[in-house]
Amino acid sequence: MTTLAENRTSAGPRGVRVRRRGVTFKPAYILVAAWIVGVLGPYAWTFVTSITPPNELGVRSSNLWPQHPTFASYIDLLTRTPFLQYLGNSVFVAFGTVATTVVFSLLAGTALSRFRFRGRGVILFGVLLVQLIPAVLLIVPLYTELKTLGLLDSKIGLILVYTTFALPFSTWLMKGFVDQIPVEIEEASLLDGCSKFKSFFYVILPLSKSGIAAAGTYAFIYSWNEFLYALTFTSSNSSRTMPVGLQQFVGENTIRWEFLTSGGILAAIPIIIGFMFAQKSLVAGLTAGAVKG
Repeated sequence: MTTLAENRTSAGPRGVRVRRRGVTFKPAYILVAAWIVGVLGPYAWTFVTSITPPNELGVRSSNLWPQHPTFASYIDLLTRTPFLQYLGNSVFVAFGTVATTVVFSLLAGTALSRFRFRGRGVILFGVLLVQLIPAVLLIVPLYTELKTLGLLDSKIGLILVYTTFALPFSTWLMKGFVDQIPVEIEEASLLDGCSKFKSFFYVILPLSKSGIAAAGTYAFIYSWNEFLYALTFTSSNSSRTMPVGLQQFVGENTIRWEFLTSGGILAAIPIIIGFMFAQKSLVAGLTAGAVKG
């Protein structure tokens, strides 16, 4: 038997809300659905293109789904192109950037949060100001430095460059997070006989896991997707990362859409998996690091 509450229909100046059988419909749901389609639509279209045979890509058709879907492009991408080498380079560079960024940002953020020294405000302002410099303006000086150090066309050089740009934001993030750790906990550890180093290792480090996850995720996404510096500072397959490797499938007269789209889908998988595992820690870290220090 349907109750009156289940069949209630109400109208207001801001829209219409209909409740039937315990389900509430709001006009905002239409906007949410449109937003989801707008965000996921390009990825879905990319996947459909990746499983479309090359002879159907250039044919005009009203069908949204290919007549003969196939995963041959993925097999050819992995066996007939240097895609796996590009993937390995990206993994090495991304994890190297994450490791160096997390270590130095945690140390710098802890120092800026816990110690008061002359020039601290200038350093904080300078770290923030670095984020405003356009990346293209630093191509020439960075190229000169890498050439002088013999790090051109090397993965180590890319790690140093990416760490340079990921470190300022990560430092601010870690400082805001360390600010939320009560100083009394550190003081209690010092009274129990811990040194400054042990207090940092046993107190600040475990309580900063969410902030570390947030900083590491940011550094990973930045280094995984960065294209300009990887294109400028690498010239061989031994050091090219994924974005530059996918750009090799775009020629002067032809574009290998089957390789470009299938490679894009495979390149997005690590990001999705990383977010699935780090979602809770990432949200907690970003929320804690957003407070005013």
